[in-house]
Amino acid sequence: MVQTLLDGIFNGISIGAVLLLAALGLAIVFGLMGVINLAHGELMMLGAYTTFVVQNGFKAMGNPALFNLYIFAALPAAFLVAAAVGLLLERGVIRYLYGRPLETLLATWGVSLILRQWVRSVSWSLTIAVVLFSALFFGAMWFLSRRPNWDRIRGWAIALLLPLVSGISVSTGLLLNKTDKLAQPWFSARNIDVSAPGWLQGGLEIGTFQFPYARLFIIVLTALCLGGVYWFLQRSAWGLRIRAVTQNREMSSCLGIPTNTVDALTFALGSGLAGVAGCAVTLLGSVGPNLGGNYIVDAFMVVVVGGVGKLVGSIVAALAIGTVSYVVGSGTLATVLTSVQSEALQPLIDLVNFFATTSMAKVLVFALIIGFLQIRPAGMFPQKGRTVDA
Repeated sequence: MVQTLLDGIFNGISIGAVLLLAALGLAIVFGLMGVINLAHGELMMLGAYTTFVVQNGFKAMGNPALFNLYIFAALPAAFLVAAAVGLLLERGVIRYLYGRPLETLLATWGVSLILRQWVRSVSWSLTIAVVLFSALFFGAMWFLSRRPNWDRIRGWAIALLLPLVSGISVSTGLLLNKTDKLAQPWFSARNIDVSAPGWLQGGLEIGTFQFPYARLFIIVLTALCLGGVYWFLQRSAWGLRIRAVTQNREMSSCLGIPTNTVDALTFALGSGLAGVAGCAVTLLGSVGPNLGGNYIVDAFMVVVVGGVGKLVGSIVAALAIGTVSYVVGSGTLATVLTSVQSEALQPLIDLVNFFATTSMAKVLVFALIIGFLQIRPAGMFPQKGRTVDA
């Protein structure tokens, strides 16, 4: 009974570690810019698919010893890919929607749908078409922007370039699509499996308990990322600028802090952490285009319960939500209570058995969160400062 409970708690802590990785980025972005990024889960998905691609690259080398090291290349690759996409999202969409939360919500939701479909249908023909469109459109915009009358002709230039460049790119993509090798999707809608390195398979045995190496690795990875984020925010010059903008954006701008650059850097950092979380998820099971939807709601709950922008609150909330969700949803708590054989506990056992599925465990966690927020609406560790008081 004790072993079952400890195994459940350990597995729940590892799930909480993944939630914490995902929520770290949300906590930073939401705390600084007040942006609810519904595409954050899809950034996790991109990190997971990047890990899959890196794994296949190392597997093609045919060296088993080298393959066991692919995770150390996949982690920075997942961070960079997700950070680059997040930076493009902030520079191309979100920067125009600051102060308009509803529009930001809808825009990021649309981006999440686009990224899901992109993973399902991306192929060489589609990639070439997108690269061609970007090169022609932005290259032409850069060339025309050097003209002295650019401000006057900008609207006309965009109106003419968009249909022209779109027609060229679509026609090129359709022509390339006739070649089977170029038209074949890279991933499609199916789930993919990522093989863990050999040294992450198996588990650490302590007495009668066994702790899987993969879950231990996720916990250590989360601790390292948490320490890195704390050092960056507290000890680096850009971390100081981020904290200043978080507390008072207007005053920071008056003091010469480039708030636009801070926004872009913060969004890229938060997106990169989501990519690392996606890499960690591949060690727990198969991943697919809908991966982000399985974590995004829980990650937002971590941010809300812990307190916006509070690392300590995010840690406590992530571990609590992950542990409760797994212990209840996996039936671990029901098994432990049933073994007690007490009639007084029978109503509690029946209640726990009712919630002993993954979906019902989420319902229970959300109900507990709603009750908690009635008592502490600002979360465990609310923000403090002049902006909050105002």
